[in-house]
Amino acid sequence: MRKRVAGLAAGALAMLVAGGALAASVQDVAERYRKLVLAVGQHDKDYVDAYYGPPALQEQAARERQSLASIRTGAQGAIADLADKQAANADDALRIEFLRKQLRAMTARVDMLDGKKFTFDEETALLYDAVTPHHDRAYYEKLVAQVDRLVPGKGPLPQRVQDFRARFAIPQERLKPVMDAAIAACRERTAKYLPLPAKESFVLEFVTNKPWSGYNWYKGDAHSLIQINTQFPIYIERAVDLGCHEGYPGHHVYNALLEQALVKERNWVEFSVYPLYSPMSLVAEGSANYGIEMAFPDDERIAFERDVLYPLAGLDPALAEKYARLQKLLAQLSYADNDNAMHYLEGRFTREQAVEWLVNVALYPPEKAGQRIQFYEGLRGYVINYNLGKDLVKAWVERRVTATDPAQARAQRWTAFRQLLSSPRLASGLRD
Repeated sequence: MRKRVAGLAAGALAMLVAGGALAASVQDVAERYRKLVLAVGQHDKDYVDAYYGPPALQEQAARERQSLASIRTGAQGAIADLADKQAANADDALRIEFLRKQLRAMTARVDMLDGKKFTFDEETALLYDAVTPHHDRAYYEKLVAQVDRLVPGKGPLPQRVQDFRARFAIPQERLKPVMDAAIAACRERTAKYLPLPAKESFVLEFVTNKPWSGYNWYKGDAHSLIQINTQFPIYIERAVDLGCHEGYPGHHVYNALLEQALVKERNWVEFSVYPLYSPMSLVAEGSANYGIEMAFPDDERIAFERDVLYPLAGLDPALAEKYARLQKLLAQLSYADNDNAMHYLEGRFTREQAVEWLVNVALYPPEKAGQRIQFYEGLRGYVINYNLGKDLVKAWVERRVTATDPAQARAQRWTAFRQLLSSPRLASGLRD
């Protein structure tokens, strides 16, 4: 009996030592990965979206400036070192898979910087671990017909939609109080279900001449700079969209929870750097978009906008419900953006054809069509992260809801959402 107990103890010790060796070896890959991300950033100014590790590593990356070939070799070596790792538990398995796919995406991005061409779907599979569904024009025209019935009148539908939407633009002088109120409500609703890190904060800035409508620059220690592009009109629905997406429970909360749960508590240093063109982005953008309806289910959102934001913006609250119906229909056209980007980037659409598709198929605001083309040219397949990412995140969360009582079901959604925001799970893992 004593020999058996001793044998079990020895076995347990061996497992513990093996687990420690695994952690150390994966930690070594994580350290190398972080340095490689910073090295790629020397060749691509947009690649490192956030970094809050030791400043000395950034200085080293700038001073030594590795070649693309050297970075590729380093990434391939790190992938090879992960190949034979056996995870001691589910968390280790997720971490290893995270590093492997982030490194694979890094290699693809380095290849692109070195001149290699991929098809749209090849690129998104490599960079974001996902491929978007595709539809032809006839598919979207059926959805456009529903919008046509909602916004009757004379003249082309895109112009009718634009004329209707113009009634919901937030006056420039009222933009800050509207955004402040929206962000405060997003935070209050998020904090009810998610314990936010102590002293988390953000600074809000208004900017112009950007290819995006809003951006979160995460600075570390639960602090963000949130920028809103005011170059074009900002419509009333964008207040909640941007407040949730960039702030609560979107990018600001996602980064803060990753930093708290994985960097500070577990020393998973790979999460102190965020490469934009990587599978992280699909989860980041998808959770930020799904976070909007997490914080504001449809009826609650309509009520909040009608009773709080419309008066602050000086808009007619009586139109809130009709405008919300329009927004819901337009959201169903979101995948038209992915198809347009694919056709344009693969050379099947000219710039003029891509603009025409945006205006007449996606019913995109005409004045912003040029900005959207600029987005395609700069970020390419990144567009899939918003809609496909949201759909994958939503499906993953909903599969974890078992309660039939609405309040309990809502609490379960937030529990699952928090689990996702604090974990290294990527797109493939959202399908389980």
